[in-house]
Amino acid sequence: MDLLDSLHDPLDLRKIPPARLGELAAEIRAFLIDAVCRSGGHLGPNLGVVELTIALHRVFQSPETPIIFDTGHQAYVHKILTGRRDGMAKLRVTGGLSGYPNRRESVHDVVENSHASTALSYADGMAAAFALSGRSSPVVALVGDGSLTGGLALEALNNIGAQRRNVILVLNDNGRSYSPTAGGLVRHLARIVDRGGYRAVAERLSGDGHPGSGVDGHPGGDGSPAGPGSSADAAAGVFGSLGFSYLGPVDGHDIAAVEAALRRAAGMGGPVVVHCRTSKGRGYLPAESDGADHMHTVGSIDPATGTPVKPAAATWTDAFADALVAIGSRRPDVVGVSAAMLGPTGLQRFADRFPGRCFDVGIAEAHAVTSAAGMAMAGQHPVVALYATFAGRAFDEELMDVGLHQLPVTLVLDRAGITGPDGPSHHGMWDLAMLGIVPGIRVAAPRDAATLVEELDEAVGTASGPTALRFPKASLGAPVPAIARVGSVDVLRAPPAAEVLVVGTGALCSAALAAADLLESEGVACTVVDPRWVLPAAPELADLAAGHRLVVTVEDGLRIGGVGSHVAALLSDRQIPVPVRALGLPGEFIGQGTRAELLSRYGLDAEGIAASIRAAVGPQPRTRINTEDPAGQVPAQAEHRAEVFALRRSVG
Repeated sequence: MDLLDSLHDPLDLRKIPPARLGELAAEIRAFLIDAVCRSGGHLGPNLGVVELTIALHRVFQSPETPIIFDTGHQAYVHKILTGRRDGMAKLRVTGGLSGYPNRRESVHDVVENSHASTALSYADGMAAAFALSGRSSPVVALVGDGSLTGGLALEALNNIGAQRRNVILVLNDNGRSYSPTAGGLVRHLARIVDRGGYRAVAERLSGDGHPGSGVDGHPGGDGSPAGPGSSADAAAGVFGSLGFSYLGPVDGHDIAAVEAALRRAAGMGGPVVVHCRTSKGRGYLPAESDGADHMHTVGSIDPATGTPVKPAAATWTDAFADALVAIGSRRPDVVGVSAAMLGPTGLQRFADRFPGRCFDVGIAEAHAVTSAAGMAMAGQHPVVALYATFAGRAFDEELMDVGLHQLPVTLVLDRAGITGPDGPSHHGMWDLAMLGIVPGIRVAAPRDAATLVEELDEAVGTASGPTALRFPKASLGAPVPAIARVGSVDVLRAPPAAEVLVVGTGALCSAALAAADLLESEGVACTVVDPRWVLPAAPELADLAAGHRLVVTVEDGLRIGGVGSHVAALLSDRQIPVPVRALGLPGEFIGQGTRAELLSRYGLDAEGIAASIRAAVGPQPRTRINTEDPAGQVPAQAEHRAEVFALRRSVG
């Protein structure tokens, strides 16, 4: 890799003769395939932007001219070209390189954007600030066509064009987000590319010797938007209508053509689109042949074959996918809604089985939720499957469009809690605190595959009011059976004379049980329960708590505002003087690492939970409330307490 070895800074790119740039691109692809197949990560998107990123850094001098990546998962080549090639060996691991732009890593990383559709809004603001300070540099945003389906991107386009910002939108058009890009905009882009008459115009007006590689939005070449009815206006289409000049379509794998278009765009001094056509997964046969998502993201795989190094275990997503198909077979009113993630969220199986009942709205979570509200108003029961981290993008819609109307919409939040290597923007740790303030919502957290099936069925059986189901990005663990059900709460463990009530949440119920096992040998007996529906706090938890000295809640969401806060409020409202110790995540952005590493770091594995309980109970002799009298020291409402005391006697 002679050429790649010579690159230490983006300026080094300009020393490479144009005739050898194809050779450099091949070296970068080979390096990417080897590195990402070892570490896992976003392979397909980065293989598709090799030439495009080379051209960007040859034409624009970063960071003086900011280059913003939307979404950030297509920035691996950028990292290599900005001096971080050696760090790729520790991509997406604790202490290693982030899988997204990261301001702490390099001055060349402008923003840490890994939620889609944000780059143009950043660019609009930066360009406005540059104009105020007299700075002439443009702001460059490399935006995937899938990101343009997001409402924020369209809002930014509207403002950039109207205000004549010095923004260059480099449109990476590969026709895909995860799967094929949804919506009318992608059809518009396809018409631009396929219009034979436009090709003739492009070739006639191109001034750089690369047919079709560049046309501004005006036949006269002055950089102004196309006039109505002109041939170039037919090409610029929606971009011209919004005030952008237009160059393209350009072969995004032809470095010379891309450079020519970018240089022309840089001279226009106003909003311009450089439309580049690329192929996701280019240069790696397993990715090119992958009809699902062109290896959008991979785990550790064999670079020769593209197959996983370890057989894939069944995941929570798999269990949800099968459960929803089963429900859909019984319930014709159940429909699926996705925000550009049919496959990753498990909706693809439902879409394959019921193609007319599953809707991919593009990268548009807010629209997905309000569209689902409309479906619910018209008699359907929508299941909106999102990553938990992206649910925040639709919070107003969840609150005002679904919650206010008390509509039967079910949110299914994949990747809830700690997700691992994708880092702070992708941890699904905000959902419980956020959804907990939506009046009337009920949130379930299944602890195993069986409870996922049960709770999903209960959710879609809810005729009024929103429901949500959350589960982690992880393999399914072993079944966690209940020994009894008290009201709506599953009792998982009930030793005699237990002084601590441990309230597990979802998949962390297994860790709570393991912690109870550790403490038993030390003479600390713990009742372990799973509320199943974790928000709002189940009333039965108050009665159960009254028979214990301490309540400990365990959740992989924010410690403040989550399940523990709701349980504490419940006990306070019921005037039950039992303290609550909430174990969860701190209110800070958590870095990357494996799920197991991060749960351990924040005391949410068995050892950490046991240590917290041990510290709270203390080593001194303990006086306990009367566990044999259902009335205890708290005035009754003792029906549920009687049940658990009887249960203790039976297992004791």
